[in-house]
Amino acid sequence: MKKIAISTLAVLIAGPAFAGNYGSGSSWQLFGLDPYIGLRGGASYTNLNYNYNDHKESISDMVFQGRAALGLEVCDTVRSEIEWSIYSKAKDSADFGVAGGDVKVDTKLQTLLWNTYWEFGGYHVVRPFVGLGAGVAFADVKREVPVLGDHSESKTRFSAMGTLGVTFDMERFAVDIAARYNYVDIQSGLHNFGGDIGIRFMF
Repeated sequence: MKKIAISTLAVLIAGPAFAGNYGSGSSWQLFGLDPYIGLRGGASYTNLNYNYNDHKESISDMVFQGRAALGLEVCDTVRSEIEWSIYSKAKDSADFGVAGGDVKVDTKLQTLLWNTYWEFGGYHVVRPFVGLGAGVAFADVKREVPVLGDHSESKTRFSAMGTLGVTFDMERFAVDIAARYNYVDIQSGLHNFGGDIGIRFMF
């Protein structure tokens, strides 16, 4: 995971320098497709349906999220990308039928998704879009039970994403504002609802 993070950061730092050549007659292409990098950030509401002691409780918290993407513009209206996302820790507690205090549950989450977006509308600069994505999530869930101690588990599970937003296309770069829903197949299901704003640099 550290190697992936270092490689991604290196590309993201170098990307804006290459993006400055876009539209100057030296735009770089890959098999006729225009590549881009994207940086996004925002906030979301996470809900984990957690089972313990024959009880299921809803563990919820507001979290912050950061995303980095490497993608290709397939045509004027379709783009596809690989996106890596990191979420801040979600923390909540419930009793789960345990006497003597609440059970604390912490969730750390990262996702690696392949997303595809379709932009529509006849406007050149401002266009709405919809997107779908699928991939894997890396989840660390820890519970702390009074007197009994704590228990942690790390799992890699299926994840899916749906999004609706609007893009502001400035040719050399684009600004995207999006509302997102992410599902992760851990416990009885983790649901994340949020929004973010991001910038894409075209090569």
